Parts: sequence; C-alpha cells; structure tokens
Amino acid sequence: MNKQALLERIQAQLEQTLQIATEAAMRAYNTATDDENVAENKYDTFALEASYLAHGQALRVTECKADISAYQQLLATMPIQQDTVVVGHLVCLEDHDGNVKRVFLGPAAGGLKFIIDGQDVIIVTPTSPFGEALLGREIDEEVDIHIGGNVIWFDVISIA
Repeated sequence: MNKQALLERIQAQLEQTLQIATEAAMRAYNTATDDENVAENKYDTFALEASYLAHGQALRVTECKADISAYQQLLATMPIQQDTVVVGHLVCLEDHDGNVKRVFLGPAAGGLKFIIDGQDVIIVTPTSPFGEALLGREIDEEVDIHIGGNVIWFDVISIA
C-alpha cells in the first residue's frame, strides 16, 4: 500500500474540510452582522443565535487549520521504518477470523476513511482507545482494543 498516496489524500481532504468550514463561518458571520437582522425587540434573538453559530464555525476553522498543521509537521518528520508503531505508521492488523484492517496512526483527524489501492484505511489518533492500544506494538504482537463493553483482538501483521 502506498503511504505517500494516503498522506496526499489526507491533506486534500483536510484542505477541503477547511474550505467548507471557512465558507460556513463567513456565512454565519455575515448573517450575524447583517443590518436586516438587528433585533426589533427583546424576543428577537436571530442575530444572537447567528453570532453563536459564527463563533462555533470560527472554532471549527481553527481546528481544521490545526489538523493541517499537524500533518505538515508529520510529513516534515516522517518516522523512519522501525519495529514499533508510532504516529505516522500505517499498521496492518488481522482479527481472529482472518479479517484484515488497515489503520493509519495519525496526529489528528481520527475517523477519516479512505480507499487506497483498493483497500480501506481508517485514521486513528493516539488519544483514541484504538490508537492508544497500537502505540509501541510490534509485528506479531497481539492488540486488544476496548470499545464500549467489547474487547476486540488483533494481531499486528505489518508496520509501514
């Protein structure tokens, strides 16, 4: 599997998410500051609600920029191939039924899913239960993932 292609797709997705968030923030700001939306009485809260929305959207833009920055830093300091899982590694796992799962341990944007070379890849972060369980694991080591009340067991079959 091509890790460089995955990183390019992640960057493109994060840029697209930033663009959408920025446009939403501008729409909310324009709505909140529009002269036509000035409150006519104490019960008219449309502009106030729009300002709350604009603030939330601005926070989302900040989060998107932080995600992009985290991946730019990762690209600049990409881990050299090693035997233990660290942030920046693509990990191939196999459950006890023989099902293969590919996971990229990224610095941010957990939950994003991609199809690279016809294979599903999901991003997990070190702060997630899945990512935390993967950190420091080695090939042929068993990983137990606790999600809710369930425990799922995987074997690490490759690290790239």
